Amino acid sequence: MKKKSPVLDLAEIFNRRLERLMPLLTPLGVVMGFALPAVFLAFRPFIPWLFGVMTLSGALKLKAREFARSLKTPLPILLSFISAHVILPLLSFLIPSLVFPGKTEIIAGYLLLSAAPTAVSSFIWVSIYGGDRALCLAIILIDTILAPFVVPATMSVLMGTRVVLDMTGIAVSLILMVLLPTVFGITLNEASRSRAPAVLGPVLNPFAKLCLILVIAANSAAVAPELHVSDPGLWLIGGVCILLSILGYLLSRFTGTVSRLGEASRVTVFFNVGLRNISAASTIAIEFFPAAAALPCLLGIVVQQTMAALMSRIMCPSGPRTLPAGKA
Repeated sequence: MKKKSPVLDLAEIFNRRLERLMPLLTPLGVVMGFALPAVFLAFRPFIPWLFGVMTLSGALKLKAREFARSLKTPLPILLSFISAHVILPLLSFLIPSLVFPGKTEIIAGYLLLSAAPTAVSSFIWVSIYGGDRALCLAIILIDTILAPFVVPATMSVLMGTRVVLDMTGIAVSLILMVLLPTVFGITLNEASRSRAPAVLGPVLNPFAKLCLILVIAANSAAVAPELHVSDPGLWLIGGVCILLSILGYLLSRFTGTVSRLGEASRVTVFFNVGLRNISAASTIAIEFFPAAAALPCLLGIVVQQTMAALMSRIMCPSGPRTLPAGKA
């Protein structure tokens, strides 16, 4: 067996430490952007490229064969899609409409947050809690492929003429940041017969996490003038983010239980519905909507990983599993 280089070993150790710190690092990105907007605004032109690296890092784990195998039992995939892209967007439209009547930009931000594809980080949580990793990758892939169509359609159906939508621009942005890097990553994995993740992963994975922090900081810097910590409305926006996050986890757990899925599939649906690609949502919000629309997305970034840790402790009875190094 070929021995790994010390550099790759250090990169893997660094990556695992970053994974454990993600609940702290993602809010840190928001704080960095708010504290030093002039510094991180300079990274705004590079966001599509940074995002492409993040997506490619996750896509390298995807295999067409696992995707095809998961399609043979489509019920968990269908339940995940209905929960994440039908029921949750409705809740994310109705509840903010009651709490923030007439504030269409903020309502659009919540809706965009729920319409975003599932987060690639859900794979880590599914692995930790003993879920079906092949099913998780299949859901991520389907959500990613459909994102350029689902996100604009969801916004158009529920928001109607309340906001002016550049549907073509939103779709193209998602294609460049999410879809094309995913297709490239899968192709590279298959063409290399799964050698690409072993060669590129140890370096690409920690670099992608640093890219995530930069994207969050750059997006936060763009809306820093809109943020006033002393404003009670800001805390209310954060409170609704937490409420919708809790409802998302409750919905996914209820759906999995009622449909009598196996525990591994239930865990997978639980995280795939609960965790959204908020970085993509915030990037689109800043690019195509008024600045206020990005506030729910940015505050969602602050609470998402913490809520995942809290809700999984409460609602996943099997508890976390200990994985071999590098398997998460």
